[in-house]
Order: sequence, then structure tokens, then C-alpha cells
Amino acid sequence: MTTAAAKIADPFADKAVLVTGANRGLGRELVAQALSRGASRVYAGTRGPLVHPDRRVTPVRLDVTSAQQIQAAAERVESLDVLVNNAGVAFVDDLGDRAAIEQHLAVNLFGTYAVTQALLPKLRRSRGAVVNVLSLASLATVPVTPAYAISKAAAFSMSQSLRALLAGQGVTVHVVLAGPVDTDMIRGWDIPKSPASSVAHAIFDGVRNGEEEIFPDPMSAALAETWRDGAVKALERQNAAAVQAMAVRR
Repeated sequence: MTTAAAKIADPFADKAVLVTGANRGLGRELVAQALSRGASRVYAGTRGPLVHPDRRVTPVRLDVTSAQQIQAAAERVESLDVLVNNAGVAFVDDLGDRAAIEQHLAVNLFGTYAVTQALLPKLRRSRGAVVNVLSLASLATVPVTPAYAISKAAAFSMSQSLRALLAGQGVTVHVVLAGPVDTDMIRGWDIPKSPASSVAHAIFDGVRNGEEEIFPDPMSAALAETWRDGAVKALERQNAAAVQAMAVRR
């Protein structure tokens, strides 16, 4: 298949994508991946100024904890097919400071929630996709970053609920359960890490393949099969079916 034909065949070709936390690390690679797959417009949400050489990229000032900036961004986005909630914070704590938990929740949970809610009308119109970049810490805590794990577990639960509630509206919800990624956030940690570029590629592949949970690196991929065939996923499907049955009866 030629490069041109591959772009036509890619479901992201000629689509509009918004990536939060787009200025560095995984966010920057997600922007690059969307462009490589032929996206017609990529909104790059950042807290600071951003200059990008590709004219398809529209920088958007977007602090996900600012209601004013979220509203302004939603008004600026003309249409949207894929929302990638990538912005996040993580730092070491020991659960001794409530403020640390609140700071993680403000960005990783409530920021993701607020951006999604603001852009849902456009995603409903396009029958688009929400992609929440979370972590394996959503499933099993990392004791040196417990506040981070709490926020990601909460965001995972929210994503499952959104998936069930939006199923009848044509909007899909995908969760990225990544292992350690080689970004500034954990660059100093002496542990194996996956390149951000390969993780970004796997995330878009997962959305293309309709994967509800995306395991984009070798560490997380080792859990993929047992997760998809496991009791927890089966329970989620059972609960979602019950919600749909109640909606039909109303």
C-alpha cells in the first residue's frame, strides 16, 4: 500500500483531534502521531505558548484546572472527532499531605472531567472518541506515588461510567493503561521505560482497533489478555448491560 493510500485508509485521516498537555513528552508525540495519520486539524492544548511548524496544528491555551480556559477552548474548537485527555501531574508523596491528593485530583480527575464535558456536544455530533491517558497505577497503586494512583483510579472509574452512559450516543471511550513512559515526569527513575513515540503510536492503534482498554507498552501489554477476559471486565460489561436495559424500559 502506498503512503497516500495508507493515509486515506486510516480512520484519523481528515479528522480533528485535540490533545491536552501537548507541549512535551507523550503529549507532543500524540500530536505528531495524529499528524502522521493524516489528521486535518490538531488542537494542541498547553498551559503556555506553543509554536508548531505544521499549519494543521492550532495551539490552544488550556490549563485543565481553569474553567475559563476550558470554555474558551471549547468555543475555539470548530469540530472535534477525537479528544485525548493527556494532561496530568505526578509527584512523590506519602499520603501525609491532603493537599497533594487534592492537587492530583484537580488535574488528573476533575481536569479530565471538565474538558470532556465541555467538548461532548462536538463529539456527539461527530460520533467521536474520548481517549483518557491513565496508567497501570489505576489498577494497582505505586506506593511512592499514592496520590497519583488515587487520582488515576478515580479517572478510570469515571471513564467506565462515561463509556456506559455515552454508548447510545455514538461516542466511544478508551482508557490508556500505560506502564512507565520515558518522559520528564519520571526520567530520573531507574526503571525500564518505553519511548513516548512508541506509546503514542500504540494508543492510536488501539483507538483504531476499538480497544476499550489500551495497553500500549510491553509492561502493560503483559496484562492485556487476562484483563480483557477477566472477572473485572466481565463485571463492567454486566453493569453496562443493566444500564442499557433500564434505558430501554423507560
